[in-house]
Amino acid sequence: MADLANLQLTDAEVVKLQADLNGILEHMDKLKEIDTTGVEPMAQVLFDAGETATLRADTPQPPLGSQIALANAPQPGAGYFKVPRIIER
Repeated sequence: MADLANLQLTDAEVVKLQADLNGILEHMDKLKEIDTTGVEPMAQVLFDAGETATLRADTPQPPLGSQIALANAPQPGAGYFKVPRIIER
C-alpha cells in the first residue's frame, strides 16, 4: 500500500503500520461475527425534518460551462485545467 500511495517508509515504520493494519483487520473480523439478523439498516440521512430541514431544494441548474470554469485557471488549455505533473516513477 505504501508503494501505491507513493510513500517511502523505513523498516520500523513498515513494522508499526503492519501491526496497526493487522489490528484493524482483526477488529473487522470480530464485527463480522455479530449476528445482525432482524436489525434494520440505519439511514440517518432519511430523517423526517419537515419544515425545519436546512437542506436546499434539489432543483436543476444550468451547467457552469468550460469557458466560465476555466476563466480564472492559471494555465487553461484545450478546455482542461493544466496542472504540473506530480507523480514520477
